[in-house]
Amino acid sequence: MKLIRVGIPGAETPAVLGLAGERFDVSSITADFDASFFARGGIADLQTRWDSGELRRLPTLDPHARLGAPISRPGHLLCAGLNYADHAAESNMAIPEEPLLFTKAPNTVVGPYDDVPIPRGATKVDYEVELGVVIGSTCRYLNSPDDVWSHIAGFVLSNDLSERVFQLERGGQWLKGKSCEAFNPLGPWLVTRDEVDLAGGLDLWLDVNGERRQSGSTNSLIFPVDVLIHYISQFLVLDPGDLINTGTPPGVAMGMAEPAWVQQGDVLTLGISGLGEQRTTFTPAT
Repeated sequence: MKLIRVGIPGAETPAVLGLAGERFDVSSITADFDASFFARGGIADLQTRWDSGELRRLPTLDPHARLGAPISRPGHLLCAGLNYADHAAESNMAIPEEPLLFTKAPNTVVGPYDDVPIPRGATKVDYEVELGVVIGSTCRYLNSPDDVWSHIAGFVLSNDLSERVFQLERGGQWLKGKSCEAFNPLGPWLVTRDEVDLAGGLDLWLDVNGERRQSGSTNSLIFPVDVLIHYISQFLVLDPGDLINTGTPPGVAMGMAEPAWVQQGDVLTLGISGLGEQRTTFTPAT
């Protein structure tokens, strides 16, 4: 299944995307795709209703209405840094021996087509197409990477935007450079675990104003999804609805000989095979 949220920011309606693009309103079944929905096995319930045809009899939503992020604000938004060897090399950083983890503010999550304001004082805004993983049930001291899969709700396209001066030149605080307003466009869909073949690898790509900047495959992850989430669970508790960004392939502006930072008016288009595409326009902060 593909889960979506439709409507104005802060008042999105949960829905399931039909095979022909229909948006089936499931607000009579769940108020939102949030922690409580995932914790009570909401995906399994929706799947049963979908298989029975019940969801196809629910009201449909405007096919042209705004798509929000496919999950509500996560409790945790954790990211893996330098999780592709080529990206570590272009960043002039060593390949990590263990996953390098950092957090972003959960309120950075916005819809896949929402505008993103260039922060005041920003001069080095960068992009990072990433595979996002949404947690479906509590992860705490998992015994092995094999135990991870049953705790995953699904996968999502994520853009881990950064302001490199704030991140690297203002006291070395990654949180500052990663947590600016709207700095994590997410979606368009949450694709449930059963419909994603990670074993075959997922292709990632990102264009700036139509120019290809990033391309890669999740097969190149240094720490694959199962290894990464097992590792995280040894240090903190992951709750249902939490979001994990798994790292970005090479091609970021910071890695260019002459960095082409994102500017006002630039348009990013990006995608992951099977997980849809985003389109983001950059505007001045008001």
